[in-house]
Amino acid sequence: MSILFEPFDLSGLSLANRIVMAPLTRNRSPRAVPLPITAVYYAQRASAGLLISEATAISQQGQGYADVPGLYSEEALAGWRAVTEAVHAKGGKIVVQLWHVGRISHSSLQPGGQAPVAPSAIQAKANTYLVDADGGRFVPTSVPRALETDELPGIVDDFRRAARAAIEAGFDGVEIHAANGYLIDQFLRSGSNHRSDAYGGSIENRARLLFEVVRAIATEIGAARTGIRLSPVTPANDALEPQPQPLFEHVVRGLAEHALSYVHIIEGATGGARDHQQGDRPFDYAALRRAYREAGGRAAWMVNNGYDLALAERTVASGEADLVAFGRPFISNPDLVERLRRNAPLAALDRDTLYGGGEHGYIDYPAMED
Repeated sequence: MSILFEPFDLSGLSLANRIVMAPLTRNRSPRAVPLPITAVYYAQRASAGLLISEATAISQQGQGYADVPGLYSEEALAGWRAVTEAVHAKGGKIVVQLWHVGRISHSSLQPGGQAPVAPSAIQAKANTYLVDADGGRFVPTSVPRALETDELPGIVDDFRRAARAAIEAGFDGVEIHAANGYLIDQFLRSGSNHRSDAYGGSIENRARLLFEVVRAIATEIGAARTGIRLSPVTPANDALEPQPQPLFEHVVRGLAEHALSYVHIIEGATGGARDHQQGDRPFDYAALRRAYREAGGRAAWMVNNGYDLALAERTVASGEADLVAFGRPFISNPDLVERLRRNAPLAALDRDTLYGGGEHGYIDYPAMED
């Protein structure tokens, strides 16, 4: 049997295999509340060794797209509790991805119609998703305002409270979303962070918020229940950093101080070319992993972006990664693990039903036996 399908011990959490379902935004949670069909959707995919939920806002301020779920209301927590119970009933394991979008938002989604927040008042060259009487549509993000220094402890506390709420809702852990041009990533990158206080300028300062969030969550729920997602060179959501190698090697060395569950790395452009680069040279992912291990990091190393069966098997067998995350193939193949095990054809994805809607294109993709 391929090592990809062997059980794996993830910081005491027993996984049936090394295949992970990556977080996938689907915009089917009106009022930020997961619906009963959400429980069906995740339970259908519970054969993955680990499910990572769609990105889930830690606060209303953290919302950036219409109909994405949250972790800040009793109704949302009840909806998520139904999801975790359904997944566990199928023998699956699930963690929630904690999200603050920062500037990738629209004022109509913010409390009181206020401007989104960001490290600096720089509008992203990106779109967000709104829903009105005519349906869903993509619109440019709003101009953000820069967070005051004394507001940042509140952001950290929102992450901490959301992590605690996730455990109380039955999740097996959390993943800190520090990737894809959202708030933590915005602080990391010089293209979006023009601050002159203790959170801007040097690499050490730009990484400060990330480390404060990690420390707060690990203290609150335990480092073994805490994972993190990074995307060193993605251009997603206008993420720009001309010197990603020293920045992210600093980040992973700092993460090595915590006994985290896993480090989740998006290689290349999210959902795009694996060899995408920022700066004047290709990013060295082997050096990134080596920097983490040499600093004492022992968390599982998870890789993502454009993996097929052959590449996933080679990567895990060589020791370059412990876990491999698959994204969109899980949407149209709820039994993706079994299809990969049999090397069976994969069902095609209906892109018209990716965002918004109801059951169609969400829970009606059949398994092979059906």
